[in-house]
Amino acid sequence: MTSLLLDREHKVVKRVFEENRRVVSIDMMPELLPKAFVAAEDSRFYQHPGVDIWSIFRAFFHNIRAGVRAHGGSTITQQVTRSLLLSRKKVYSRKIKEAILAYRIDSVMSKDDILYIYLNQIYLGEGAFGVEAAAWTYFDRGVKDITIGQMALLAGLPQAPSRYSPFKNMELAKKRQAYVLNRMAEEGYITAGVARKAYEEPLFLNRKHGEPDAGEYYSQYVTNYVGKKYGREMLNIGGLTVYTSMDKTIQQKAEDAIRRGLSAFVANNKKGQTPQAAIIVMETGSGKVSAVVGGEDFSLSQFNRAIQARRQPGSAFKPVVYAAALEKGFTPESVLQDEPLNLGGTGRGKSWQPRNFDNRYHGPTSLRTGLIHSRNVVAIKLLQEIGIDRAVSMARDLGIQSKIEKDLTLALGSSEVSLLEMTGAYSPFANNGRYTPPILIERIVDRDGNVLEENRPRKLRAMSERTAKQMDLMLQDVITQGTGGNARGLKVTAGGNTGTTDRYMDAWFIGYTRNFLAGVWVGHDRKISLGEGASGGRVAAPIWLDFMQQVEAGEN
Repeated sequence: MTSLLLDREHKVVKRVFEENRRVVSIDMMPELLPKAFVAAEDSRFYQHPGVDIWSIFRAFFHNIRAGVRAHGGSTITQQVTRSLLLSRKKVYSRKIKEAILAYRIDSVMSKDDILYIYLNQIYLGEGAFGVEAAAWTYFDRGVKDITIGQMALLAGLPQAPSRYSPFKNMELAKKRQAYVLNRMAEEGYITAGVARKAYEEPLFLNRKHGEPDAGEYYSQYVTNYVGKKYGREMLNIGGLTVYTSMDKTIQQKAEDAIRRGLSAFVANNKKGQTPQAAIIVMETGSGKVSAVVGGEDFSLSQFNRAIQARRQPGSAFKPVVYAAALEKGFTPESVLQDEPLNLGGTGRGKSWQPRNFDNRYHGPTSLRTGLIHSRNVVAIKLLQEIGIDRAVSMARDLGIQSKIEKDLTLALGSSEVSLLEMTGAYSPFANNGRYTPPILIERIVDRDGNVLEENRPRKLRAMSERTAKQMDLMLQDVITQGTGGNARGLKVTAGGNTGTTDRYMDAWFIGYTRNFLAGVWVGHDRKISLGEGASGGRVAAPIWLDFMQQVEAGEN
């Protein structure tokens, strides 16, 4: 039975199955739907005892005349028997067994029960088993909402699903639909006028058929999580319903922003390879993840750089150190000396002499100025003052679970983290000091309606309101006065910070508004340079701004 992944509006995002099947009761089907199949496949269904002798003789003599076994004369009950108990090999010995079993089934089951099995079991082409899966496949709607014309098209498919598929041959599909509508009129299920009107009405075929599912990277994470926790068998045939936090509109805007951003990068950097990019979008207040884009094109690369990848965040990590310092008693106006440093290196006789991005030193520098202009020396000195353990503790409180190297390079974002972790870590700066764990899956329900798992928004105290407010104001200044200048231009208040790693291998920007928190990463999978000057402010911040302009325009 097919498992469904739904977005936050409970619309289907993806179907997961070994056989695309979604079981529905007869009561949930339109009254005319079973009748359409009866008219097309087995008009004497309600009269015969599972086997229609006249149909068998008629098919037998037709096959003798034709010289081939083209017509089987099978009733609906026989088709149920064949699909569940027997092979499809066309030999007379199988037909005898089929007839005997069909008679026995008819004697112990009601006609409605047999129809229920048939309508949920029959293969209707394009990978769809049963009428519910077929209705979604052909018309992008549930079976309860299809029209008479659409019912007739489905009822015409069992004889040759591929041949009569409207996606493959509309002319043949319409001819078969006309046959079914005429049979329905002959059996008295509908009038000739209704049949004619149904035939003339448009079919409204599923225009998304054959297109990639929306939010493939998001869906991939969800299916991997469910498969690992509950087993692939449960996912593939268990009929689970997985309610995600995906917002399809925001997901599409995020994908579009990534494509535009990479196109702009390539246009401005004609030499070298095209990089990859990723974006995570969360609701600022709830932590619900609205969008996940793990790369430029899922069809070309399924590696999810938004969640699976671990990369150095560079200066995007500095707010973690600054928040820890403010919690210890520092203020934004506390002053440290921005001056040359000579620190012990990793080997005997080696030293580390960290430098600022501009290769200059600026003397007495407030923490506010140090963060706004991303002064490396100030961040390292600050980490020395508060102690590495305090910064690591703050990182853990902010949801960062990746391995953290406990040395002074931590101040410059040397420990690799995921984009999801780093983006979520900024949530307290916009939420009065409370960390909101990212939520991708809101609820998982089994086929019987039992809730297997439920995740509600949580707000965990990570820092004081005072610290959060101070950080928020400084991060706003990063955009209005500092390294995040290319993220400036929204009509709403925003805060954020850039990140750039050695040799321009990674470009980050993480920022937030009242409504959304989003993180952008750009880089090469092979960890090679993006090119001279390809900083987070120049490469990632414009993508963030482009995306935020699209979504904030819809909020105001």
